[in-house]
Amino acid sequence: MDKLTFTMENYLEAVYELSNGNQGTRLTDIAIKMDVTKATANTAMSVLSEKKLITNEKYHKIYLTEEGLKLAKIISEKHQVIQKFFTEVLNIDNTIANTDACAIEHVISNYSITAMNNFLNNVWIKNSLNK
Repeated sequence: MDKLTFTMENYLEAVYELSNGNQGTRLTDIAIKMDVTKATANTAMSVLSEKKLITNEKYHKIYLTEEGLKLAKIISEKHQVIQKFFTEVLNIDNTIANTDACAIEHVISNYSITAMNNFLNNVWIKNSLNK
């Protein structure tokens, strides 16, 4: 499969968040979350459907496929690790951390995410407990 654009990754993440993984979501909710028109969201859903990351039948909820769920989880986890690192370690405002995490999640390596996560789970927790 071709690599998704940042925008398509954001749409996939939106479907994941809105559908709680496998409960499905409506096109209207995706459009609202992404702050776009329903027509724009529908175009994005067509792209994700062509890539077999979602099932998208007219007038039905949108569901992630197994492959879509796997990829969406990775994107979402990257976002969460970056945002947590920014807010808890660097003390960045949550709104700014969320915006920055959304931009960075698409380009950061798995190595860096693992290092941030290890820091949060090992070093940061130990230091916080010793205070």
